[in-house]
Amino acid sequence: MKPDVEFAVWASAHQRRIEAALDRALPPVAEPAAKLAEAMRYATLGGGKRIRPLLVYATAEAVGAAADTADAPAAAVELIHAYSLVHDDLPCMDDDTLRRGRPTCHVAFGEATALLAGDALQSLAFVVLGTASLRNAGDACAVLGEMSGAAGMAGGQALDLDATGGPLTLAELERMHRRKTGALVRASVALGALAGPPLPAAELAALDAFADAAGLAFQVVDDILDVEGSSASLGKTAGKDAAQNKPTYVSLLGIPEARRRAEALRADAHAALTPFGGRTRRLAELADWITLRRS
Repeated sequence: MKPDVEFAVWASAHQRRIEAALDRALPPVAEPAAKLAEAMRYATLGGGKRIRPLLVYATAEAVGAAADTADAPAAAVELIHAYSLVHDDLPCMDDDTLRRGRPTCHVAFGEATALLAGDALQSLAFVVLGTASLRNAGDACAVLGEMSGAAGMAGGQALDLDATGGPLTLAELERMHRRKTGALVRASVALGALAGPPLPAAELAALDAFADAAGLAFQVVDDILDVEGSSASLGKTAGKDAAQNKPTYVSLLGIPEARRRAEALRADAHAALTPFGGRTRRLAELADWITLRRS
């Protein structure tokens, strides 16, 4: 798309693009394991802001890669995100009943099918990425595996479960969220970069610094919205963090200071993009969207 297209139009076009890519990647309901396929599609399609795929597309655009080259990594990272939501909502985790404005996967299909759907979505992500026409699909799979595993998202979820009901310092909270939320944001940007030609180490480091700041900003805003938002506007149960006595940016800092922290992280994200000039316009706009969103 032309670089002068308004961000909302760009985002909407790429949201439709990733929806189509996910639809192609997911198994048809006509499969023998029809209930499993239906649960996978239910958990993945028809909702969500698609921030992680948008980060893949925006980074790919910044490094000169075609959008069709970014389809597979964008779909892979969203499949990982979808699996994580299915598992996070299970009774043994966050025990939630509402996601994207409708019953969570285990409420709609039962716990056993939801567990299998999450497992299958995770596996499918690596099939999609490993068979893509990237210059190094092996590196891409390694990045996604590391950022979604024990050193990343899954490890962050474990830290979150351990922290529930107990105190954390700000440094400990940020260490947890750099894994739980931030790692998949970093993976999205890294995968977008891998869709294009090799970059100098300094540019890769700048993109990673951007992703680190944007990922933390996303979590700060999530914590604020959990207090200020409604279940209808969020599409998930509001007030769950306080009800479960989870440490959050709001519980540690209060809302005014949490807002200042989000703004500081947005500034850090913008500063990290300085070496790229206008090439990273969409990434900068995504940092703004992440920080200023109301749902």
